[in-house]
Amino acid sequence: MAGTRSGTRQGATDEALIRTLYEEHGRALLAYATRLTGDRAAAEDVVQETLIRAWRHPEVLVNNRGSVRGWLLTVERNLITDRFRAKAARPAEVAEVSETLATVPVERDHADTVVDSLVMMEALDQLSPDHRDVLRAIYYQGRSVAEAAALLGVPPGTVKSRAHYALRALRESYAGKPATLKEVAA
Repeated sequence: MAGTRSGTRQGATDEALIRTLYEEHGRALLAYATRLTGDRAAAEDVVQETLIRAWRHPEVLVNNRGSVRGWLLTVERNLITDRFRAKAARPAEVAEVSETLATVPVERDHADTVVDSLVMMEALDQLSPDHRDVLRAIYYQGRSVAEAAALLGVPPGTVKSRAHYALRALRESYAGKPATLKEVAA
């Protein structure tokens, strides 16, 4: 029974020591840890571990071998350094990818682009040279109506009407209606 009583007395003394340490140095420890980690929750964990280290080594705190706060801050800094080193040593965690996401292609298949280009070339070949030249100047070369008119030597109104009828013929060609420009203009 005597052993239990002295153990209880020792436990109460240790608890009082830790409580006093926390009351005197807790705010400074938390501020320092928060500044180093950038995370309040991680800082609280580090402060708790620092106080556990102080509880395990009470002789360091009562020996008058320097500042208690200095020892606590050093222990805390070492704990934070250990945490950063442990994170750096582990490979980065990768989230699980569901099976449906893993099978989706990253890029669209270029075959569709090739087919679209071939269909457009065929449709452009069905246009008259005048209409084809207007579309090339406006859409492929990026010219304005006035610039296309000056390049082709026709009035701007003619460029607008040729572009309109050429686009109409292309639209119908894409819709599956085999229409030539001659049929559209008639």
